Amino acid sequence: MGEMVDGRMQEEVGSSEKRIDISMNGEGDVACQCMLGYYSTSPESERPEEHRNVMKQPPDNWFPITQSTKGNSWTATFHLLSSGIGIQTLSLPLAFVYLGWFWGILCLSVAFVWQLYTIGLLVNLHESVPGTRYSRYVQLSMAAFGEKLGKLLVIFPVMYLSGGTCVMLIITGGGTMKLFYQLLCSDCSSKHPLTTTEWFLVFICLAILVSLFLPNLHSVALVSFLGAIMAVGYCTILWIYFIAKGRVDDHSTVYDPSEAVASDSGRIPSILTALGIIALAFRGHNVVLEIQGTLPSTPNRSSSNIMWKGVITSYLIIAMCFFPFAIVGYWAFGNKIPRNGGMLTALSSSLHRHESKPVLGLIYVQVVVSCVTAFQIYSMVVYDNLERAYASRTSQECTKLTRIGIRIVFGGLTFFISVAFPFLPSLAMLIGGIALCLTFGYPSLMWIAIKKPSTKSGRWWVNLGLGCLGIGLCCLGYCWCCLELGF
Repeated sequence: MGEMVDGRMQEEVGSSEKRIDISMNGEGDVACQCMLGYYSTSPESERPEEHRNVMKQPPDNWFPITQSTKGNSWTATFHLLSSGIGIQTLSLPLAFVYLGWFWGILCLSVAFVWQLYTIGLLVNLHESVPGTRYSRYVQLSMAAFGEKLGKLLVIFPVMYLSGGTCVMLIITGGGTMKLFYQLLCSDCSSKHPLTTTEWFLVFICLAILVSLFLPNLHSVALVSFLGAIMAVGYCTILWIYFIAKGRVDDHSTVYDPSEAVASDSGRIPSILTALGIIALAFRGHNVVLEIQGTLPSTPNRSSSNIMWKGVITSYLIIAMCFFPFAIVGYWAFGNKIPRNGGMLTALSSSLHRHESKPVLGLIYVQVVVSCVTAFQIYSMVVYDNLERAYASRTSQECTKLTRIGIRIVFGGLTFFISVAFPFLPSLAMLIGGIALCLTFGYPSLMWIAIKKPSTKSGRWWVNLGLGCLGIGLCCLGYCWCCLELGF
């Protein structure tokens, strides 16, 4: 088939332009840029211009996501852990404040099983057609819903979630740097300490500096390994520390969600906020296909088998972090968990004034390192889209100077947003609402659109119900956020 396509390209594009070879390489991969032409069922004579445009698309090895396919199940595990466990975990006990013991554990369990199921759908859809790999969420959406509708539904949520997550990482990472400095130098108030905005700048400079040495997603593997250790480390240390310290010695502490809000009218907003916090905890679906794109695929062994091993390993560890941390954190603090900052703020507040400085310092360092490493994964999705736009316009691969410029511009933009909206982490339902459709809604509907199962089959109805429910919750969250923000 590769020879036939090469022949057409020579006829249509001409010998003076570069040909794009979509034959299998040594690892059995096929260039994904020919996806639209591969999927089209209309005759070539009826779409010569479309076919010509598809053939002029730049090859995937130009871009950060798919530049290297030398990954394995271990690197996939590190990426999933680094992107899956993060700052959103610190707010999970706050969801229990609004939901209570029973509904908190139930909602967290349902969300965990649901998102694990949709990850399985995405992993299997990555190579749902032999010889074609969908290494980006947007590409899979275009294959399922069509080029225009697929882009319309997915491109904004993916970019918004990736960019919004990076902004939250700046706010949390910069704020934690400030706490670490205050911990080490508690009597330095007269020495003109840095402001919060300046700490944001320090964090983004560090994150962008690291990104300059990471040209593609596979090169982030060692950084992800470090981030995974840090993320698992501070989650484990925190819930063990809470057990060792015991409950907050305060008779006003309650565990009844009805008493955690000032009035009955505030119950619905608090419940929606709790659901947004849980949804935000499972926000990594927008990078699952990208992570799988770094894995090799051969006719004898597809990338799905390798990826699934990484998914099982990583999410077993994630479950061992999420559930103990959420349950023990709520047990230790009850309704005294701060609304902004979650458990990290609780540790630094007057609730625990006699914490061990070495333990707090270790936790702060781990949080900062985890934020820096997670920033590399989520920002890589943005870099990939920006470099693809550049290459599509110029028909040239991005130079090193251009890539440096893209990273610096993106870092500057996220920094200014973090300064303008430092309260963004408190808008859990707004950010979590974006994650709802990508995590719980679209995967089921894309599976139906691509696999086309019988409408009488049970799996068709299950996926249709899950997809509609996920999108319905997403729309509900959007509407409520608009009302809360006064739009």
